[in-house]
Amino acid sequence: MQLKLSKKVIQEDLLPKTVKYVAGVDIAYQEEISIGAVAVLDFNSLTIVEAQIAHFTTQFPYVPTLLSFREIPPALLAMRKVRIKPEVFMVDGQGIAHPYRLGFASHLGLVANVPTIGVAKSLLCGEVGVFKGKRWAPIVDGGKVIGASVITMPRKNPVYVSVGHGVSLERAIDLVLHCTRVHRIPEPIRRAHLLANEEKRKLKTARV
Repeated sequence: MQLKLSKKVIQEDLLPKTVKYVAGVDIAYQEEISIGAVAVLDFNSLTIVEAQIAHFTTQFPYVPTLLSFREIPPALLAMRKVRIKPEVFMVDGQGIAHPYRLGFASHLGLVANVPTIGVAKSLLCGEVGVFKGKRWAPIVDGGKVIGASVITMPRKNPVYVSVGHGVSLERAIDLVLHCTRVHRIPEPIRRAHLLANEEKRKLKTARV
């Protein structure tokens, strides 16, 4: 299924020239509950303008390279609550930088029919090339560029950016760098992560 769906991923820009809102997507877990979190930010100021949370009873086990099947349901539920529609979603996970070229960000983009960017904390496949004086270096697998290792903050580990759906790699890198100010992780994903973990804490406290 992943190999079949990967052929439908669009690796060109479907974004307008001017982006007004950008969203981050992250998932957390509390026992049998999957928590989907979406944070919508103003693109210029990176201030949060909307936050949405959704709960979903986890139905798919944790299986490496099949994470999207576990995380898409709570992510979609949270995304459907959003009233301020962002032009692009940054997703905590891989895009096409995936053994089957369909990580969480790409799968989510196809299912939701929205532009997505994968921003991962670790390298899943491929090898990182030479930076050549830039803030990013290509990730190459099978002779093809599938993403980029991006240094968002000096003296910090890079993040691994790849096309999710409906965006070019170059645009994805530019958007990630624009959305990174103080922390290694781009603000949309960082804010979504904080939302998801706060909801996880509330659920845990409520069950004590």
